[in-house]
Amino acid sequence: MARISGVDLPPNKAIEYALPHIYGIGLSTSRKILADTGIDPRKKVKDLDEKELSLIRQEIEEKYKVEGSMRADLSASIKRLVEINCYRGIRHKKGLPVRGQRTRTNARTRKGPKKTSGALKKKKV
Repeated sequence: MARISGVDLPPNKAIEYALPHIYGIGLSTSRKILADTGIDPRKKVKDLDEKELSLIRQEIEEKYKVEGSMRADLSASIKRLVEINCYRGIRHKKGLPVRGQRTRTNARTRKGPKKTSGALKKKKV
């Protein structure tokens, strides 16, 4: 089984479609990596030999930020926005959409389940 950047790649997929399983590599980046290394994109992961895998590993380590380092940079960027109290940082802190989406309706992914108000009336005694 091929392991690159701490991720096990699915053996029955073409290498072109298996590389995006690594956080930080998409399809276009995957195609660029394979073009730079000269590996056939339609070749299955299980058919790659150790030399080709090492070429891919080397290419990714030299030119791309992936997995842990990319996640750390992303969280550091969000933390910086929250610390300087900019608009986007405040939205992150409150758990609301950051990129200008409406919140009157929709936005359930960021806001969570509905909080109904006034639905339960108190009984008068």
